[in-house]
Formats: sequence, structure tokens, C-alpha cells
Amino acid sequence: MRLSPEKAGRHYAEHQGKAFFKGLIDFITSGPIVAMVWEGREAVQVVRSVMGATDPLKAAPGTVRGDLALDLGMNVIHGSDSTARAAAEIALFFDPDEIHDYERTVERWIRE
Repeated sequence: MRLSPEKAGRHYAEHQGKAFFKGLIDFITSGPIVAMVWEGREAVQVVRSVMGATDPLKAAPGTVRGDLALDLGMNVIHGSDSTARAAAEIALFFDPDEIHDYERTVERWIRE
């Protein structure tokens, strides 16, 4: 999907008025993004671990930021920092009919 500047502004509303706000909006609206919803046990913590530290210079190798990011201002990935924030971001990015539940057949073999 592509974000409009208005929707991007709502997404980054907490940073409005900060010096880097315009850069955030310009960057996230500069091309298409891949938005998705992940769920599962400790999903927020797990996804944030896979993403790596916000500062790519501090992100561990093997994480998205550790392997693919170079600059703090050009963040290659975003993940919600809480389930409450995730709910708000899901509502911002998706219509309810775009969220689909399904059961993976392998689930019974990988979860207790």
C-alpha cells in the first residue's frame, strides 16, 4: 500500500512538532510499504526482537535493522511497541474486512 501524507501524519502524530517529523512523513510516503498484522504468543516482543534495535548501529546481526538498515532516519521497518499501540495502528492501516483469521495446519506441531 501507499500511505497518504495525512495518514502518515496520524501514524506519527506523537512526533508532530519535532524537527524530524517532516522527514518521517516524507520517507514513509516516498514509496509503497508492506503492512501486515502478526499475532501469537508475545507477538510484540517477538517481532521487535526480529526487527533489532531502532538504531541500526546498535542492532544485532541477523535482525532486519542489523542486516538491512544504515541510518536511524531511514528506518527500514516499524513495529508496534505494545498491544494497545498495535490495535490503534491496525485500525489506522486496515479496514476490518482486510484482517483474516486462519489456522495453520502445522500449529499443533509447533505450539504446546
